[in-house]
Amino acid sequence: MNTLTKTLTLLVLFFNGFQAIAQLPGKIHVGLVYPLSTNGTRAPLDTNNLSIHLLIGVSAAERGPSFAGFSNLILKDAVGSQFAGFSNHIGGAADGAQFAGFANTYGGGKGAAFAGFTNIAHGDVKGAQFSGFANFAYNVNGAQFAGFLNYAKRINGLQLAGFGNIAIGNVGESQIAGFINKAADVKGTQLAGFINIAKKVKGSQIAGFINIADSSDYPIGIINIIKNGEKSIGLAIDETETTLLSFRSGGKVFYGIIGVGYNLKNEDEVYAAELGLGAHLFSSPVFSLNTELVATTLEDFKEADYFKSSFRLMPNLKLFKTLGIFGGPSLNFVTTNSDEGKQLYTKNFHTWHNRWGRDYNALYMGYTAGLHILF
Repeated sequence: MNTLTKTLTLLVLFFNGFQAIAQLPGKIHVGLVYPLSTNGTRAPLDTNNLSIHLLIGVSAAERGPSFAGFSNLILKDAVGSQFAGFSNHIGGAADGAQFAGFANTYGGGKGAAFAGFTNIAHGDVKGAQFSGFANFAYNVNGAQFAGFLNYAKRINGLQLAGFGNIAIGNVGESQIAGFINKAADVKGTQLAGFINIAKKVKGSQIAGFINIADSSDYPIGIINIIKNGEKSIGLAIDETETTLLSFRSGGKVFYGIIGVGYNLKNEDEVYAAELGLGAHLFSSPVFSLNTELVATTLEDFKEADYFKSSFRLMPNLKLFKTLGIFGGPSLNFVTTNSDEGKQLYTKNFHTWHNRWGRDYNALYMGYTAGLHILF
């Protein structure tokens, strides 16, 4: 039997198999690629209960599962699940799950969409979107999980992305991203590696660097630009004669601290910097009681290291609307490898060296006092 005969025999068997499957109860669509299928050129007009294609399947609508080695193309709506090696494309609503190696595009609907690269919904989604790179939808009642970016107009649920989450409208739960979150009103928490942006936040904003909002009582970040919050620039000195010019910013409860300064006692390690977080324990128009957890370093930009971690209790008295004074005790932990650092403050109640004997550690009580301008 020559090659041509073998090929013709296989084709006959293949199409006979198509015809046999087509005789099964319900509308079953089997084929290679349009129009080489049991529905032939009528495939874009037909609704099927089951579709199986070696490469690409085309139909008007589906009322059951669809399988394609490369892509499923459904012009209207689909009820059931779609499985494709590369992509699923549904012109209308999708009621079921979608699984694609690269992309799912659909008009919205119910169920979950799983894609290696992206999910794109042109309408509302009730369910979840999971993708290796990005998810896009209109209104989402569920969740979005992406390796890089999630985008929705509104979402009543969770957005989780490796880089960023963007919601043009409101977010019903939380946004968690490696770099940026942006939304209108947020009822849950915004957690980002660098920046959070929102209008009204009822939960917390937690960022590695900056939070921006019209209203947010619990921002946790180095810089917090809250429209109805409080900001101040202050000048302070502590027990080591380190003077610091600091910027404090936050909401009604939490605030962030960032500052730079100079040590008046040392000769080499004189350049100072501080980062920290604070909380308002009590607040009135003329007096507030705050606590602060702050890390301070002194540098000579050579080999010497000096690090101080402080817990401060900071009473604050407003002298005028925009001017206040503050001061209070602090509990401090110091670690340093320099002689200047060891002699900077010696009234310690406990000192020790690490197991290698190089770093000097100390615990002691100190103080911080200064004044600040409020705005």
